[in-house]
Amino acid sequence: MWKLTVDPADAPDTPEDFSVVFEKGKPSKLITADKKVITDPVELFLEANAIARRNGVGRIDIVENRFIGIKSRGCYETPGLTILRSTHIDLEGLTLDREVRAIRDSFVTPSYSKLLYNGMYFTPECEYVRSMIQPSQNTVNGVVRARVYKGSLIILGRSSETEKLYDATESSMDELTGFQPQEASGFIAVQAIRIKKYGEKVREDGSKLTL
Repeated sequence: MWKLTVDPADAPDTPEDFSVVFEKGKPSKLITADKKVITDPVELFLEANAIARRNGVGRIDIVENRFIGIKSRGCYETPGLTILRSTHIDLEGLTLDREVRAIRDSFVTPSYSKLLYNGMYFTPECEYVRSMIQPSQNTVNGVVRARVYKGSLIILGRSSETEKLYDATESSMDELTGFQPQEASGFIAVQAIRIKKYGEKVREDGSKLTL
């Protein structure tokens, strides 16, 4: 059944490392384990495909809902795209604004996926949704180090020289300057207003909060 990927059990016994560089969300460079640097888009994809295929990465076996309404079993192989997608998503965690990602994942991603699955690429609604993708990717710049081994893809690390959303010092309450822990009490109190009112309403109705 599987035509493109090596059985993970038969994959090499030695892990294979590589790095992917992204510019505005698009893979611009692939650095292989032997330090070979690939920048041509087609060659980059083919090399990602080769790396994943020989290491048994990129298989999926699912039961899905077809456009016509029936369920079907689908067994797919997308070795190269599995590598590129996984590294891309990881870099987004470092470089993409929280609210931008939330809106993208709640509307753009499921809407675009459904349109593509149903064969609606050349439609006005797909064109509309597609136009929202690139603005979310303008800050996705950096490099992700990864490893493939017997069917698994492991992220080793990520970095960005241009995007500064993450700061190790700022993320630590012990080291962050200009902020006092007690200042959080006001924020917590405001957030609690809505929840408190909900709890009071439930109690007035004689109901119980569900756990």
